Amino acid sequence: MLEARSWMESGERPIRSYRDLRIYQRSYQAALKIHQLTLKFPAFERGELGSQLRRSSSSIPINVAEGYGRKKSADDFKRFLVIALGSCDETSVLLDFAHDLKYLDETTYADLKAAYEEIGKGLNKTIQVWK
Repeated sequence: MLEARSWMESGERPIRSYRDLRIYQRSYQAALKIHQLTLKFPAFERGELGSQLRRSSSSIPINVAEGYGRKKSADDFKRFLVIALGSCDETSVLLDFAHDLKYLDETTYADLKAAYEEIGKGLNKTIQVWK
């Protein structure tokens, strides 16, 4: 069941909870960063684009955690990972909007885009190898 260890584990510790999954850790940290950044958006965008970005980014670790809770069924876990992957793609598009609207500087945008590209690859890999 834990064939995806090499990508998912944090260090050499065994996976005991969703908090041990690197995809959870990285997506959680990225969602926290997005949450903090969107609170600096113009007032009208905090409730629009900012809210949508916060919801899509937080959906990723939430779905990883919920899916892990159903890990006894590989198909159930994978279904939640696919939902997380959709949220990852949604977050990426919303980051494009925020950048093009000049709410994110080039460095922040590049860092977040790279983080979500890595998270997406990790989700894809986990979906492929989880048994």
